[in-house]
Amino acid sequence: MSYGKCPECNQKNTYYNWCKPCNSKHFQNDFNNWTSGNDKIDKFIQDAQLNANGNWDVIEWIPYDRFKDVKQIGKGGFGTIHYASARWINGCIDKWDIENQHWKRDRKYSEEVALKKFDNFVNFNDVLNEMEIHFKIYTDSDVATSIRFHHHLIPLEQYMDGSLDELYLIDEYSSTLKIKAADVYSFGIIAYEMITGFPPYPDIPHDEDLAIKICNGLRPKIPFHISKLITRMIMRCWDARVKHRPTFKELKDELWKYYLNYRNYLRYDINKDSEIGIQIKKAEEFSANQEPTNTTTTTTTTPLNYQTHPQAIYTSRLLNYSKLPKPKNEENFERELEELTKSFSHINTNDDIDEF
Repeated sequence: MSYGKCPECNQKNTYYNWCKPCNSKHFQNDFNNWTSGNDKIDKFIQDAQLNANGNWDVIEWIPYDRFKDVKQIGKGGFGTIHYASARWINGCIDKWDIENQHWKRDRKYSEEVALKKFDNFVNFNDVLNEMEIHFKIYTDSDVATSIRFHHHLIPLEQYMDGSLDELYLIDEYSSTLKIKAADVYSFGIIAYEMITGFPPYPDIPHDEDLAIKICNGLRPKIPFHISKLITRMIMRCWDARVKHRPTFKELKDELWKYYLNYRNYLRYDINKDSEIGIQIKKAEEFSANQEPTNTTTTTTTTPLNYQTHPQAIYTSRLLNYSKLPKPKNEENFERELEELTKSFSHINTNDDIDEF
């Protein structure tokens, strides 16, 4: 694909309004005008700037005075990480302004941001490693998501606000991070909460008794109107048989096919008779107050007026339960998952999908 020519060097752009050789020089010429105060941080940022293939690859050092309306919104269970919201005055780098010889910035994507601050006793190498992993995942993904760095080693990420397809950030790189099956399970829990809007187990204490029940197969109940394709995906992530859980590569491929099919259904009025189209139609009927006909062990309805138990704790904390039983699935879990899989065995999610 052609992105036109750079008006500075007259060579082909590497992306829209982005010439990597020229912009690398602009970044390098500015290296002496800023510092984080840490050589490792400086090198990490500089390397990213020199190798940026587009504005989504750019990270930069942002002084604290470039933020306003900073408000703490929470902290980790061990008190080592603090979260805050703020407004970034400048906004993200967009492209080089040749006439005025400075970076043009796009404020609409960075007006409201999230800040994360680490206490001094947090292992710095662990923090930097986390930054590198996040940066690699975000820059390699199909969605351009910016990461910036702020004074006092605070990674800055844009608030991710919008539909699920706008939050799609899983990519090929995820499968190379030595990710454990427990992370896949956690992804299933997060997907459940994003899809349903409910936290897991809100009405009971989060104690050893709950841990034992989870080991014995207890899982959050998925509302019956949730797409069966998505229900199956989440249940696979929760499978106590860890070898049966999908990899992040498999999840990425599956979600991408669903997204393309959904987009064609929604935007281009095609794929109405596909399995995803049928399930979307059923969800729309549910939204029109269609009553449920039945529920199963896994699926249920959840009242909107649920109460959160005072001992339902959603911040990180150390749990030391020494005699937990070996994890297993609930009695009907595997049968339901098998039935869901069989019901979709005839579907090729590549069919009728056009990548416009």
